[in-house]
Amino acid sequence: MSTHVVGRVTELPPGERKIMLVENRSIGVFNVKGTYYALRNTCPHQGAPLCKGHVTGMTLTAPPGQYRYGREGEILRCPWHGWEFDLTNGKSIYDPHKCLVKTYDVTVEQGTAAIAVTDLAAEDEQETRIDTYPVTVEDGWILLHV
Repeated sequence: MSTHVVGRVTELPPGERKIMLVENRSIGVFNVKGTYYALRNTCPHQGAPLCKGHVTGMTLTAPPGQYRYGREGEILRCPWHGWEFDLTNGKSIYDPHKCLVKTYDVTVEQGTAAIAVTDLAAEDEQETRIDTYPVTVEDGWILLHV
């Protein structure tokens, strides 16, 4: 597993997203109410850039004749055909057992700084690793684990 720096916590406030290319994969990192989630930026339906879609909520279970809306900021709607996915786990709202989007772990490291180091491993190959070291900072770093 490799680790990639997304940015500082202050650079990705609640409700915001950052789409980045990591190891030839487009991945969206979302801040949902202070918790970070990462999804592959590809809709399983027809390959749309899923992470560019609208972030919303959904209707919840309620007694007959009543309507409840909730989970605001946790549902991602595909920009092409409106398929909806749960940002917290990558599962489809319509068919959560069969239709999924790849998810990735995201952590926040407090009190560390991270730098990317590129080593020339072979003539045509490069290897990138993340080195971390303790420092005093005002906010943490968001790290994506692929």
